[in-house]
Amino acid sequence: MRDLTPIIVGVGEASERIDAPGYAALSPADLAGRAAQAACADAKASVSGEIDVIAAIRQFEVSGPNAVAPFGKADNFPRAIARRIGADPKRAILEPVGGQGPQHLVNEFAQDIARGEMSLALICGAEAISTVRHLTSKGEKRDWSEHVGGPLEDRGFGEPLLTADLARHGARTPISVYALFENARRARLKLGRADYAIEMAKLFAPFTRVAAKNPHAMSQAIYDVDELATVTPSNRLTSDPYPRRMVARDQANQGAAVLLTSVAKARELGIPQENFVYLHGGADVKERTPIERQDLSHGPASVLAVKRALTLAGRTIDEIALFDFYSCFPIAVFNARDGLGIAADDQRPLTVTGGLPYFGGAGNNYSMHAIASMTRALRAKPDTFGLVAANGGFLSKYSVGIYSTRPSKWTGFDSSALQAEVNSWPAPAIAPGNGAGTVATYTIDYSGAAPRGVVVGTLDSNGARFVAMTDPADPGIANAMIDADPLDARVTVALNEQERSIIKTFSPAS
Repeated sequence: MRDLTPIIVGVGEASERIDAPGYAALSPADLAGRAAQAACADAKASVSGEIDVIAAIRQFEVSGPNAVAPFGKADNFPRAIARRIGADPKRAILEPVGGQGPQHLVNEFAQDIARGEMSLALICGAEAISTVRHLTSKGEKRDWSEHVGGPLEDRGFGEPLLTADLARHGARTPISVYALFENARRARLKLGRADYAIEMAKLFAPFTRVAAKNPHAMSQAIYDVDELATVTPSNRLTSDPYPRRMVARDQANQGAAVLLTSVAKARELGIPQENFVYLHGGADVKERTPIERQDLSHGPASVLAVKRALTLAGRTIDEIALFDFYSCFPIAVFNARDGLGIAADDQRPLTVTGGLPYFGGAGNNYSMHAIASMTRALRAKPDTFGLVAANGGFLSKYSVGIYSTRPSKWTGFDSSALQAEVNSWPAPAIAPGNGAGTVATYTIDYSGAAPRGVVVGTLDSNGARFVAMTDPADPGIANAMIDADPLDARVTVALNEQERSIIKTFSPAS
């Protein structure tokens, strides 16, 4: 019998910084193509002509139905990459929006390979957001449009992850929604603003040291706790509680690629055994929309996904030597660390890349870089185990993989029972914000001409959850929220003609 155990056999990355020598302003397709070439070379065998599936991660600039790529795009992004490496796959796939995409594809394709439905798969992606902004700021343009043609399995943009109640009150971007989660955690821990800023900085300072050693990192500056926690002109507040250096760095030019096949196919192609990295366990789960979750300070679905993957791998969290927890904002890492019982002073690094704020938040493709870095790290430490946890949306979609060079007897995995458990959780009562209530969490958005506040709280009248915002025409309440901690504050709110709930009075907790 042929050994159809799925394995990673090649990984590659490509990147460029606008201030580095040799900067060429590469397009996303060129960056992904270079990463794919590197992955094929890493396999140490002739593999390009054997690839039967190429799946690509959707770029941020084409992640919505009305999005327009400013410099144009390839009409078939996976086949544009195939053309660059001399491949002619039977299938070309464009994955839905979400940072879970790279790990989700590894999980999906591993099972397809094990069933004999797929032979050699390449998954890849890239972003050139930094180059687009750099050239646009100089009044320059490029033509990155490509007509490639050929069959394409476009999986669409994915289901909506945010409901109108948050969006119409100004919490429509990742930074504002994650800020609500972050401040909810601060409320649960009963920490003041300054103490919580230190806690976030202590979490992320070690990430900067990892990024400093990564040649593909967009920032290689090392920051200490005070430099991350202290608000300065160069580390301005974005959305309370986040200074700029604690949020995902979207200005990145990065591509990454991963090659998967079976043990039998790898041996047939002559790929050396030392390249093999096995997927020992995995899980995929979707959480309900943020406002429908029982506790905004926790993301229990993602923690369950990690625990399920560990169980399938026959490992405990203490047996994992290497981690890469998706780190778009501190709460995404805190949620996993807290839920898995990893101590704050645990010496194991929580990233193998340097994390999204420092390595770079390469759009939906960041975790492809994590898988590439994890693969190289595990080859350097044979027999150890590594965990990659990839997050999409607003802690909405979570995909997990447990990896090792240690051979694994493939048994497959099914996340349907896990998903059914998450779907069974009760949702809180939600009502329009009208009347008196107490603030459970909040954020203050500093991106506009004047700061704007958003709160989520509980109504006195019926105990229902509500969302409200400060009056855009009157910064008085927003300024009061800046001056005094809004957590547990008493507010009165009223619906306006646009069905938005406006904060009318604000009384901080004593």
